[in-house]
Amino acid sequence: MNYLVDLFFPPSCLGCSKTLHDNEIEICIECRHHLPLTNYHFRKEQPINQLFYGRLEFKAATSLFFFQKNSREHKLLHQLKYKNQESLGTTLGTWLALEMKSSMLFDNVDLVVPVPSHKKRMKKRGYNQVLSFAQAIANVLEVPCNNLVLIKTKNTKSQVFQTKEQRWNSVANSFKINTNEFIYKKHILIVDDLITTGSTIEACANVLTDAGVKNLSLATIAITSSMFRYN
Repeated sequence: MNYLVDLFFPPSCLGCSKTLHDNEIEICIECRHHLPLTNYHFRKEQPINQLFYGRLEFKAATSLFFFQKNSREHKLLHQLKYKNQESLGTTLGTWLALEMKSSMLFDNVDLVVPVPSHKKRMKKRGYNQVLSFAQAIANVLEVPCNNLVLIKTKNTKSQVFQTKEQRWNSVANSFKINTNEFIYKKHILIVDDLITTGSTIEACANVLTDAGVKNLSLATIAITSSMFRYN
């Protein structure tokens, strides 16, 4: 049946819409080749820590690729977030996690915690686009993934057109700890889809730190801040 479906409705690349070949899954080889990878997980100086300088410090922090509007990576994130392509999170998470594992910077992570969605957003969308990405990373790193540690208490508006200050005001105090049973004195890997100003990540990190987390690391699908691209 799957063969017949593929015959009449061949799967297409979620990045460029071209028909996929037999050995390609969700993203074609050409798109994989042209996606702007950060390779931050192979750099000891941890460039993403610059974004949080004076506020947070991650033991290790990385993003799979840089983000630009109207690009392949933009389309991929749109497919994952708005087009029910939840399995794409697994593909991207596995890709990044295999490289994270080979870098050995994330060897001491105890638990993966995805940034949560508000219950109203979950009801509308039907899923948290970060969860499949986080679960794939946890599987490769061979550690648990717990999406019940953090709760989003405020249904914040879209931050697309907000300034850095507005973004922080929007997400500050919008997360709380559901349970610290699994995180006290642990090394937690926070996982999200996209970093812009870092406000959401900082808000999550603050409540985790207050709950007694020992160390924090970070992994996301993409990062928008162009200041990091040439560092």
